[in-house]
Amino acid sequence: MKHKTFLWFVLPSSLAMLLFIFFPLISITVQSLFVAHDQVLITVENCGPFGCTEATMVDQEATEALRREQPLGQFGGLKTYLDRNHLATGELAAAWRASDGLGDFAGRIVNLPFYKAMSFTLAYTAIVTPLTIIVGFMIAVAVNSAVKMIRGPLIFFSLLPMIITPLVGSLILFWMVDARGILGTGLQWVVGDPDLSVKASTPLMWTMLMVYGVWHSAPFAFIVYYAGLQTVNKDTLESAMIDGATRWQRVRYVVLPHLMPLTTFIALIQLMDNFRVFEPIVSFNASAHATSLSWAIYNDLGGETRQLNSAAATSVLTVIGVAILLSPVLVRTWRDFGKR
Repeated sequence: MKHKTFLWFVLPSSLAMLLFIFFPLISITVQSLFVAHDQVLITVENCGPFGCTEATMVDQEATEALRREQPLGQFGGLKTYLDRNHLATGELAAAWRASDGLGDFAGRIVNLPFYKAMSFTLAYTAIVTPLTIIVGFMIAVAVNSAVKMIRGPLIFFSLLPMIITPLVGSLILFWMVDARGILGTGLQWVVGDPDLSVKASTPLMWTMLMVYGVWHSAPFAFIVYYAGLQTVNKDTLESAMIDGATRWQRVRYVVLPHLMPLTTFIALIQLMDNFRVFEPIVSFNASAHATSLSWAIYNDLGGETRQLNSAAATSVLTVIGVAILLSPVLVRTWRDFGKR
């Protein structure tokens, strides 16, 4: 392909990446380095029949003028990143000095806002991503092995969780696990505790959020793997059968190596999506038991006093976290393509 042709080919996507990815990243990075202006206070004297008293009040005009003059706020550098709601360096140092070991140190910092959100985000990503890949692959193999007459309906029902809007799907499951719902009542009967409530238990809530994550994401892995199964060399499979290979051996030594590039692709997509988990926490009203980095950004932007610099700092830390998570997969992909 000629250089000019290639340039025109990649120009639209490059412009889109600049407009919707690069420039917003620069914007939130700059915003995270500024903090809100302090209110301008003035002292006024109130005089009455019994004498005069001094009172401190906010000078609204001066405060608004300062905000108009410097809309981003006052420069704070890394102040927001180091405060208690983010990296909490001061609290970390104090916890390390007071702790008896690594386990005690982790227990002391786990309730800090950023680390509480990070712990659930990492646990969710580490559990949901491999389960999604495994479940999606199993569904793909099962559907591919089914009779052609019923493959259509099977594919339709397998894709339903992905078709349903995430918010609607999580709300349906939320109602089902309620103490009066079918899953909540069934769990009470199995455990033998009529007062058991998924919504009141942190471990059960984490489990339910992860179950929803696998249920919603598995169809994506399934459809990718199912498309990949259609390209497996049938001659190789038949040769393996003639040589006496079992079904498991054919899957392990023929199918899985063939689908490995697709596994890398699914892992990349799922790592990015799962690290940004947000909808289930809101739909399940689970913020008392589980918070994520995306939920922290949403919480900073909500309410009457929007903390733009705090949300921007959390966004930058989230992007850095995603980049760190993806780096091993990207490095492996780079090496694999370099060998070809």
